[in-house]
Amino acid sequence: MEINWHIKERTPEEEAAAQRLATELDISPVAARILADRGLRTGAEARAYIRPSLDSLHDPFLMRDMGAAVDRLCRAIDNKERIMVYGDYDVDGTTAVALMYSFLRTQTDNLVYYIPDRYTEGYGISTKGIDTAQEKGCTLVIALDCGIKAVDKIAYANEKGIDFIICDHHTPGDVIPEAVAVLNMKRADCQYPFKELSGCGVGFKLVQAYAQRRGIDMQEVYRLLPLLAMSIASDIVPVTGENRILAFYGLRALNAQPSVGIQAIMQVAGIEGKTITISDLVYKIGPRINAAGRIKSGAEAVRLLITNDAEAALRFAHEIDSYNQDRRDYDSKTTDEALAQLEKDPMNPSKFTTVVFSPEWHKGVVGIAASRLTETYYRPTIVLTAGDEDIISGSARSVSDFDIYTAIDSCRDLLTNFGGHKFAAGLSMHKADLPEFKRRFEEYVAAHITPEQQVPTLEVEAEVELSDMNWKMYKILQCLEPFGPGNERPLFLCRNLINNRNTRAVSDGRHLHLDLTDCVVAMDGIAFGQGDKAGHLQNGKSIDVCFYLEENSYRGRTTLQMNAQDIKLVES
Repeated sequence: MEINWHIKERTPEEEAAAQRLATELDISPVAARILADRGLRTGAEARAYIRPSLDSLHDPFLMRDMGAAVDRLCRAIDNKERIMVYGDYDVDGTTAVALMYSFLRTQTDNLVYYIPDRYTEGYGISTKGIDTAQEKGCTLVIALDCGIKAVDKIAYANEKGIDFIICDHHTPGDVIPEAVAVLNMKRADCQYPFKELSGCGVGFKLVQAYAQRRGIDMQEVYRLLPLLAMSIASDIVPVTGENRILAFYGLRALNAQPSVGIQAIMQVAGIEGKTITISDLVYKIGPRINAAGRIKSGAEAVRLLITNDAEAALRFAHEIDSYNQDRRDYDSKTTDEALAQLEKDPMNPSKFTTVVFSPEWHKGVVGIAASRLTETYYRPTIVLTAGDEDIISGSARSVSDFDIYTAIDSCRDLLTNFGGHKFAAGLSMHKADLPEFKRRFEEYVAAHITPEQQVPTLEVEAEVELSDMNWKMYKILQCLEPFGPGNERPLFLCRNLINNRNTRAVSDGRHLHLDLTDCVVAMDGIAFGQGDKAGHLQNGKSIDVCFYLEENSYRGRTTLQMNAQDIKLVES
């Protein structure tokens, strides 16, 4: 698939800021432009950005309903009421439950947690969950990463005399549930300054507010930040503003002294003893935590994350690791069958969307399969499977900057339920409505998607010379971490590179080991999945490379290398 390269264009004001930063900080023009791209204009701003401070977190009481939420929580604890901590079954929800439960058990013994079953209850607050709260004598439920659209369910809970505090970050509907408090910075009537917290992040703000009210040492709250860092990484929220501060300190705490549960999952993931990054949370830890809810129960992930028993933690972690292997098998089977289904459709090549359905697919992996299909066809994608009775349900994934939530919302009259955000969503409908939904969804996307959104694009931060890629540059890049949406790892472009001595295909020809030069400087690298380009370079021809600069340690020697994301052949 052809990939567009978009090289960042800078305004005169940004170029002037970069020149000031280069002078004030004594750094290269390339490094200064990277800092200026993040909105930094002075050396003082750059130093503050590089050293984020927890003192910069916003006052949690700026969030709508926070005062009411803390009042109700204090009353429940003072009166020894039983509290249920309720959360979604994915990483964001389970880490939110683990964070809230871990904190509240230092305040009360009257505490239980609950994760709905993905298959029998579905996403969000369920009738069964409310009934379970009543059976266990709970008079207050704290709902995390769900609830913003649970108008009927909250009415049901109110009838039973069960109060709810909702901590959610998903887009609200037209009506806000009549809970004791609804914490969601995306409410139209909420003035909280940062709008991109994860569900776990909203729960953290409630804990922060409670601690402020009770005069609790804030270090007791900050020790929970590794769980929040896992949420921020895995839920793909912007790593900007408060999220960057929280992820920075969460990673620091995780690397310094991980909890017993996190230590166990690091061990089974094979990353114990290394410095954990956002990437490790996304690709190593997050999928294992998610696998519990996809294959068995999200409650098993919470059990792992809150335990203080090292032996039990390792046993739980191995169980979750086995679920992750099952998830991979289901994922592979679903993706292969979906691709085969699309190949049989003669209209598929001309479509703007992908919508596929099979009653045989495992509900726990349809979101992953949707992501895989977007990699193949690069268009808004929905993967559906059978639910209860005649209901089918599934997951949606978007491309580029296209708002898939709005596209699904345009078909809301055909849906029994839906929710999510711009880049991902969940939905369900009667099976009989699928043909009409496919028609209208295709029609909406065709009318609203732009040509630029139909082609994958790499956003290039700077065009550079190999001589720019030195250790000083690498140290500056490290200071900008953690990277993620909104604070992307800088992607560089270097043109007209040729084989130095040892560029070759590796791993049975699948990948490309790079040994490149611009006739002044040489650098090694790796290009995954691009082994077919070896002959071009070995024939003396040149290439343009988009790459990340990274550190590589091999046999006790540490060097800088390029991790090529795309290569274009230069024929002349």
